[in-house]
Order: sequence, then structure tokens, then C-alpha cells
Amino acid sequence: MRQGNNLMDRILIVEDEPQIAGLLADYFRNDGAEAHVIGNGDLVLPFITRQPVDAVLLDIMLPGKDGLTLCREIRQSSDVPILMLTARVDEID
Repeated sequence: MRQGNNLMDRILIVEDEPQIAGLLADYFRNDGAEAHVIGNGDLVLPFITRQPVDAVLLDIMLPGKDGLTLCREIRQSSDVPILMLTARVDEID
């Protein structure tokens, strides 16, 4: 992330629950970041291709492509930091 200069961090929040996505976006925006929200996995790669980001918060369970698939696909062309979000509670997850 860009710290110590005048450029704003660009955060992509990939979350299909509007309340969770909105809350996360508000926290980042209050901290001065530019937060974008996408609720469907099929829209993520085209977005990142057009508008590179500094970090991705990525839900695992999404409509369209799931978060694990997206993580693999993002890694093929980018080393952007990815934080995985999940509501799964099983230890295996």
C-alpha cells in the first residue's frame, strides 16, 4: 500500500453481502482510501485489468466465480496483497 505520500490507497472489496461490503468500504474511506465494492466474482478480473488496486479483500463464497478461483487467477498476473474473508466455520476451511 502507498503510505507516506499523497496518493490514495485503492482497495477492492469483493463481498456479496451489501451490509458487510458497505461497512468495510466505510472504514477504508474514513481512513482516506479509495474503496470499490464488487458483489459478483465474474466482475473482478475485468475491474482489476482496467483499474489496478493496492489490495483486495476477497470473500470466498460469491455468486459467479468463487474467491478461491479468483485468488488463483489474480495471482497469475499480479502480486497485489489479497486478504481472504469467509463466513465458513469448519476447521477445514
